Amino acid sequence: MRRDWRGKRPFWGGLLVTLGGAEILFTLWAPLPVLLHIGMAGLAGYLVPVVMVLCGLLILFNPAQRLFYSVLAVLASLASWVTSNLGGFLMGMLLGMVGACLTFGWLPDQPLRRGRQRREDRRAERRAAAGARAAGV
Repeated sequence: MRRDWRGKRPFWGGLLVTLGGAEILFTLWAPLPVLLHIGMAGLAGYLVPVVMVLCGLLILFNPAQRLFYSVLAVLASLASWVTSNLGGFLMGMLLGMVGACLTFGWLPDQPLRRGRQRREDRRAERRAAAGARAAGV
């Protein structure tokens, strides 16, 4: 059941965008010696990672609008470089951008390509032959 739910949506892209936004938020809440305070402080520093987390959750739970959410997540990830401790010390920004790119490129219910389909057919033939040998036919 879990595999069916994950297979019908860009799961890994949404998860990476959510984790990227959460990582940026945690770097903003880090203890004082860890903080850099590079970029704009205040509302923009908190707004950008919240938008990233929301985009990641919306990608997971509303995959029909994944293209809009992925473009918004890329823009928020790039904006985090300026607003939120260099994009959460680069990790949050990179997670958000990779997840948004995975989401943008995800296609639902795509048939297998020819080369991959042939490989799957050959594997099925090998399995059938091995089953016939095991059965003694």
